[in-house]
Amino acid sequence: MSLLGADEPLVYPALQERDGRRVSRSPWGPDDVIGRLNWMTPASQAAALAGADAARPFDLAVDHFPGMPSWLQAGDPKYDIWMTHTPSGEVADAPPGPQREQFERNAYAGSAITMYTHVGTHVCSLLHIGYDGLFWNGRRQADDLGSRAWREGGALPPIVARGVLLDVAGLHGAGSLPDSYDIGPADLRAAAARAGVEPQRGDVVFVRTGRMARWPDAEGFMRNPPGIGLEAGRYLAEEVGAMCVGVDCGGETMPPRTPGEFLPVHAYLLATAGVTVFENLWLEQLAAARVHRFALLAFPLKLRGSTGLPLRPVALPLT
Repeated sequence: MSLLGADEPLVYPALQERDGRRVSRSPWGPDDVIGRLNWMTPASQAAALAGADAARPFDLAVDHFPGMPSWLQAGDPKYDIWMTHTPSGEVADAPPGPQREQFERNAYAGSAITMYTHVGTHVCSLLHIGYDGLFWNGRRQADDLGSRAWREGGALPPIVARGVLLDVAGLHGAGSLPDSYDIGPADLRAAAARAGVEPQRGDVVFVRTGRMARWPDAEGFMRNPPGIGLEAGRYLAEEVGAMCVGVDCGGETMPPRTPGEFLPVHAYLLATAGVTVFENLWLEQLAAARVHRFALLAFPLKLRGSTGLPLRPVALPLT
């Protein structure tokens, strides 16, 4: 497979830089809000699917259900579901006559949900985390935010690319990495060598911490998760040239190693590197089957202006 964006730099010009926090100008022009997803082309997507075993799909999404682990510390809404119509309720609510007789003959059920868009398996848009009021490619609240959502972004393209699994938990012989374990570049290199894979420019790189061993215990899953450290994020973006990065929990080490920082790895990947971030991936079956190279098919919901996009990613092993 050819390297996507092989002639392009992996460090982008700064629109704003303060104390090492850099917001980048996109090389894809002033209207860009999807970053490195611009690397995808029909040819690259066809190449990613070449040799894919469609008879062995691996579902990388978690179920949604009341009480599921979710980020509630900032007051965001948990996942909830309720019935908007029930068969007996429709009969009781209908006036006597043909309408009630219709509902007595036919059963009608309907449901609705509410949730924070970063609950469950999802991808973070580049307008999720920024620095000092500025987001990727110069987007800012005063110019680009409406009363309910960003006025652009949120409609990511279908993601079809080569994926690589780096099983750091497996590398250390652990079912799950310890609380707050900070994954570094050495962990990623060693996991790649152990699996016999070489992440390439344009790959989607998924990192397994093993945290899903605690799912669906909300407290156990959410408290002080392991994750990618800032140096590992820089390594994936600036040396490997990853198009997207994903983890089987919240993405990065919590709490951050530097006191007072807020999601520093997210901020770097999104605002500086233009790398979208996948969270809460179900990687257990993929790791158990020792599938480390795969074609990824991930289709984010098209939620205009949203900072998070639920999705159902599927991995097809590469032969």
